[in-house]
Amino acid sequence: MINGLYLLPQFKALLKELVIAFQSWAEAHRFIQQHRFWKWIIVPGIIYTALFIAGMIIFWQSSDNAVSWASAQLRIEPWLQQERSEWLSFFFVMMGMMLRLVLVLFYFSLFKYLILIIGSPVFAYLSEKTEAIMEGKEHSFNWSELKKDCIRNSTLALRNCGWQTVYLLALILLSLIPLVGWITPLIALAMEFYYYGFSMLDYSFARNGFSPSKSIAFIGRHKGLAVANGFLFYLMHAVVIFAPAYAIIAATLTVHKVKTS
Repeated sequence: MINGLYLLPQFKALLKELVIAFQSWAEAHRFIQQHRFWKWIIVPGIIYTALFIAGMIIFWQSSDNAVSWASAQLRIEPWLQQERSEWLSFFFVMMGMMLRLVLVLFYFSLFKYLILIIGSPVFAYLSEKTEAIMEGKEHSFNWSELKKDCIRNSTLALRNCGWQTVYLLALILLSLIPLVGWITPLIALAMEFYYYGFSMLDYSFARNGFSPSKSIAFIGRHKGLAVANGFLFYLMHAVVIFAPAYAIIAATLTVHKVKTS
């Protein structure tokens, strides 16, 4: 009972953060239309879409080849034919599917961090401009500040990439366990949401004087903001071209709401 009373405020806070992040994505669309940000959406979006499609084709083929190679080395197919067990065949087919999905998510996470590092000048500028408009300030381009933000965000992206890689490698091993391994794609997706949302929110944290350690501690206490932002980024891949710019604008609006609430 005591544990339940302790967790209830945390659940309410998490739910509130999810609502704030979802609202910010809806507001991001209106913000982009109102302030004519489409040039910051279309051009980077076309580049991102081309890289995303090419990357996913390569990722899926390589993950399929990796699983097929491992299966051949372990001689799983001849063993299954010898055993002639439908249940064993079903379990190994499912295990192969889960392993492929986790590998694709692993590859995509590496691609995502590469985009974060390459696109950091555009993301930093877009976040700065969004915040300036929200606060009614005149936005002036400052190359030294932009460079500083890019270095910080690239460093944080590499840090997040390192931790996520460690967790995903553990999930790859977990995916080999029957039944238990079937939930690994969901865990991998949740981590993707969290770390990508974190990276997008950090652009605003940097401008508000948060050190990297303070930014990490803040997100640790407000996981809902990161998870919801990352989830909607993935959902936005239904229209891939808009995903990165929408994510950074929505993240900036989210931080502005939290800061002023």
